[in-house]
Amino acid sequence: MRWRPILLALLLALPAGAVPAEEFRLTLLHSNDVHGRHLPANPLGAGCRPQDVAENACFGGAARLAAAVARLRRQAANLLLLDAGDQFQGTLFYAHYKGRAEATLMRRLGYDAMAAGNHEFDDGPQVFGRFILEVGLPVLAANLDASGEPALAERLRPHVLLQRGGRSIGIVGYVTEDTPVISSPGPRVRFLPIEPALERAVGQLTAAGADIIVALGHAGLARDREIVRRVAGLDIVVGGHSHSLLSNREPGAAGPYPVVERGPTGQPVLVVQAGAWGRYLGRLEVAFDAAGVPGKWQGEPLLLDAGIAPDAEVAALVAELDRPLQALRSETIGEAAEDFALAGCLAGECAIGNLVAEAMLWAGRTAWAEVTVQNGGGIRAGLPKGPLSRGQVMEMLPFANTLALFKLKGSDLRAAIEGGLGRVGQGSGAGRFPQVAGLGFAFDPTRPPGERLSALSVGGEPLRPERLYTIVTNSFLRRGGDDYRAFAERAVEPYDHGQNLDEAVIAYLAAHRPVAPRLDGRVQRAAR
Repeated sequence: MRWRPILLALLLALPAGAVPAEEFRLTLLHSNDVHGRHLPANPLGAGCRPQDVAENACFGGAARLAAAVARLRRQAANLLLLDAGDQFQGTLFYAHYKGRAEATLMRRLGYDAMAAGNHEFDDGPQVFGRFILEVGLPVLAANLDASGEPALAERLRPHVLLQRGGRSIGIVGYVTEDTPVISSPGPRVRFLPIEPALERAVGQLTAAGADIIVALGHAGLARDREIVRRVAGLDIVVGGHSHSLLSNREPGAAGPYPVVERGPTGQPVLVVQAGAWGRYLGRLEVAFDAAGVPGKWQGEPLLLDAGIAPDAEVAALVAELDRPLQALRSETIGEAAEDFALAGCLAGECAIGNLVAEAMLWAGRTAWAEVTVQNGGGIRAGLPKGPLSRGQVMEMLPFANTLALFKLKGSDLRAAIEGGLGRVGQGSGAGRFPQVAGLGFAFDPTRPPGERLSALSVGGEPLRPERLYTIVTNSFLRRGGDDYRAFAERAVEPYDHGQNLDEAVIAYLAAHRPVAPRLDGRVQRAAR
């Protein structure tokens, strides 16, 4: 790879408009973090309402995606369609089909490869392993050792070599090392450091003849950029996990499309990501020289709005898959006075987090529960103004968690909340942020992890380190998920078999209609 910078310099020195005879043009289409949103959704992540359609605020869906992919395939000679993980989890499609709907639609759209995402492990290796068999395309994760897990051992692959236009293109996958903490891969899957795994894979792909290498990763934009600076030989990184929209046009984008980083030897590496929930289809066009060095590029995510006519066959397939879900969508269980947005739940108090936490505390009232802790990342959609259905709550809380009740010393509760604040502002692990009820705290995210709390109270009274408090949380956190280890290791008199979390929230909504968004300052950022 040492000669790549020299060739790049020669390429850039060509007169304007000159095109080397060996130039190879590749079009990459990509998605990430679709999370089961096969029907168009509004900005809350919920089903589209008439007003959303009227305002052209109804985005995505598999039928629009299929139409866009088909049109772009007709325009490009050398094209790859890639997904950077987290097809699983987030809607009734996944709750009902457990990956079968995703496999059916990905096959129909003709994806070439997919990275394993952390949510692909939410229901354990068996569900993920069955999906890999059914989807029928390479599912990649070079930094996984699944040799001890029979459901995955012969199915997950580190990389794949594809041919386009006479060129060999290596695709290598990776997934966040945090997966054992934030999902449920089981004890027999080992998650290895990403950089050494990619270095090995790049060497193997180069030896096999690849002169263009695309990393397909699910670790977040900040981590992707860090990887590029450390691992030689990469040309493009297609990312996911942080739900980052890179764009040259969209207000509030996380960066330009593409982000151009430099590898260890100075070569340009193009980093792309396309938001989340299937709202956008990423499109990157790259011209490579004879040695596989990116010389010119252009691109922009395509917004899948009403301007894209849906593919009729895929629309019919989605409608067929949706038919068993209609009953859940039609059962009204409550009402919202205003929209409950999802934004902000990974870094501070949010109204939808308060609603879920208050519902959990209300459900635990007969056991004298005093405090609720719910991870912000466990809430996957907002709620729209108007009547609320059972299906909307299930899509908001899709993980099939149950309520867990236990007692905990004040000092251990403080340690747990500190742990929940440890990844504020980071893409990976930020989902652990504590949404709470019965408890208030102030924190300073600029301080080191473990030292961010500046105040903590229960029931309006300062926390007492030696007192036992009665806690209600979800079963994922109770098992130590999202690094809430104190809940698993320090719990006193635990009861882990409460009602389903979504059922507890449904009961609360039925008893408190209408509910209205409310922020009361229970979580505050400390003044510096």
